Amino acid sequence: MPKVSRTTASKIQDHGPISEAREDLEGTAVQFLTAKQDLDATPLMKGLPDDRCSSPHWGYVFKGRLTFDCGDHEEVFEAGDAFYIGPGHIPTSSEPGTEYLQFSPAEELDVVSEVLMRNAEAMQAQTMQSAPQ
Repeated sequence: MPKVSRTTASKIQDHGPISEAREDLEGTAVQFLTAKQDLDATPLMKGLPDDRCSSPHWGYVFKGRLTFDCGDHEEVFEAGDAFYIGPGHIPTSSEPGTEYLQFSPAEELDVVSEVLMRNAEAMQAQTMQSAPQ
């Protein structure tokens, strides 16, 4: 039976505000995520359907707090909460130090991740261009 832990995941990345340890198990992305700073991901979602995350996620919050904008309401998940968040959400806040485990359909998450990375790179390039020389 396949399994993974934070230390055995094959894809470990530091994305700045978020660090991730990920392994894909039979089509499901298993992510151990740590929020290092508060992050409103709204600008990172540009280009996805309705500029919102198009992947569902199931998870568990080990510590901290996560907030999601679901369009017509807000969802808040705190330490000890198991959660499901459907497509059409935006992560709008993550308490620094928040640690959580998230399960998502790998192919759907990859589409979202590509857009997030492209937007983050564009924002970083724009910041570099506007910085005083």
